[in-house]
Amino acid sequence: MTTSPGARPVPYTGSEKESLHTSLDRHRDAVLWKLGGLDDEQVRRVMTPSGTTLLGLVKHLASVEYGWFCSTFGREVEPLWFDPYTEDMAAGPDETTARIVEFYGRARAAADRTISELSLDDLGTSWNGNTVSLRWVLIHMLEDTVRHAGHMDIVRELIDGGTGDHRPS
Repeated sequence: MTTSPGARPVPYTGSEKESLHTSLDRHRDAVLWKLGGLDDEQVRRVMTPSGTTLLGLVKHLASVEYGWFCSTFGREVEPLWFDPYTEDMAAGPDETTARIVEFYGRARAAADRTISELSLDDLGTSWNGNTVSLRWVLIHMLEDTVRHAGHMDIVRELIDGGTGDHRPS
């Protein structure tokens, strides 16, 4: 394994599951890093015509981690205080940064349990009725997390000029 400054070890010769999970974790960490050093107003600041905010993206990623990794495979999901189909991309005035970051942490932990306990070929039923494998869900969530981390790159740069995906060591 090799470690980049500020990043988790990369299993260049790891198993498929280990490689996918480590890559997902790396981008999950980058998502949280994008919030670092910003105040509550900045993480909620709308920087695009669509209303995208850093905190809203974290809330969305938490809800979809629960949905894809837990609901799909019949695992427990904590009760949501919002409608995940209409309110997961925005942070309401009563939703603190800490609450959403902690929610993301719990969603990640629940997803990690599913990843650890199932094989890549295990099947579940997604929210739209499709039969999917854990492999497909890992790839899908990696794509979704990377996509939104890229959105966060742009929003963060517009807020304060901050760039990069991990803190320098």
